[in-house]
Amino acid sequence: MNFDHVWRGGRVATLVPGRAPFGQIEDGAVAAKDGRIAYVGPAAGLPSGWTAAGETDLEGRLVTPGLIDCHTHLVYGGSRANEFEMRLNGASYEEIARAGGGIVSTVKATRGADEAELVRQSLPRLDRLIGEGVTTVEIKSGYGLDPDSEKRMLRAARALANERSIDITTTYLGAHAMPPGATDKDAYIAEVCDTIPAIANEKLADAVDAFCEDIAFSGEQTARVFKAAQAAGLKVKLHADQLSNLHGAKLAADFGALSADHLEYTDEEGAAAMARAGTVGVLLPGAFYVLREKQLPPVEALRKNGTPIAIATDCNPGTSPITSLLLTMNMASTLFRLTVEEALAGVTREAARALGRLNDIGTLEPGKYCDLAIWDVDRPAELVYRIGFNPLWKRVWRGR
Repeated sequence: MNFDHVWRGGRVATLVPGRAPFGQIEDGAVAAKDGRIAYVGPAAGLPSGWTAAGETDLEGRLVTPGLIDCHTHLVYGGSRANEFEMRLNGASYEEIARAGGGIVSTVKATRGADEAELVRQSLPRLDRLIGEGVTTVEIKSGYGLDPDSEKRMLRAARALANERSIDITTTYLGAHAMPPGATDKDAYIAEVCDTIPAIANEKLADAVDAFCEDIAFSGEQTARVFKAAQAAGLKVKLHADQLSNLHGAKLAADFGALSADHLEYTDEEGAAAMARAGTVGVLLPGAFYVLREKQLPPVEALRKNGTPIAIATDCNPGTSPITSLLLTMNMASTLFRLTVEEALAGVTREAARALGRLNDIGTLEPGKYCDLAIWDVDRPAELVYRIGFNPLWKRVWRGR
């Protein structure tokens, strides 16, 4: 058999469930053909007489699926570092808002940037993720809050895939917050719903998201957005139960959402509904840390009900200015008590599930894309245990 490339002599953590911890294969091999995995298993099991255009001796290194950041707001204009400093100096959120800060400042900067400028500002953030072995990133809109600006954000997100070797999925988050100066939430939700068919027709988004919270939009308003999304053939996901229990997790499950994200206030009923619907719970420890929250997400309820758990950076300018998925893994384990295997699965297999992409990525199995992260470590725990440590040896995207 002829392969394009073979990596052998490593410890291959396939993340396929039901096998040994991490689905790990000692003295394993991965072979790529036309960008996909043609073989994964013991090196001794490679087909007899195989040849490859390229071959890499892994010398015992750890191989995992390429990492997946399944919840980001990576594309935006401007910076909120000044507000961070103001808060540290004692300014309240109200004082910052009166000074033109908060999400209003990001909306202003985003609306004022053309597509090329949004790409330019976003590339350094994307490069930080790529430098840690990330091969797929989800990017939401939500800082334009008018149809033209939201579309421009989504085009910029799509354009990032032309600048780097990475898979980008996009999500329309028009129902993120009220636009500056607007007061009628129902009228704004109607505008969001009216925009969705054009978003779908122009293939600008793979899914539609909303922020269901007292400071954002109600369950009824969120349901209107979801119905419009599904009518346009788009999947849905939800910022749910972050600040209070509005039963967002159950609402997401009722609509068969790909994921419900944050979940700090989700109850047992919500966790069980998500499990029945196959809706992934995406935990976002970066926002929990930055906001100094105290309410922990219901990890035990998610485990008990068999709800899939993913984790993500939630990279955004206000509440989670983090561009390190490795740090996020440590936070998820330290703050939320996820095990090492849960953390690693949360940025590979379950993150792929949260994007509806598990058929193509997230585990190392024949037929899936050959997206690999190769690490200079002895065991998977090192990826979660260390802080400020990036042991990536080689990142492989689509077999290259």
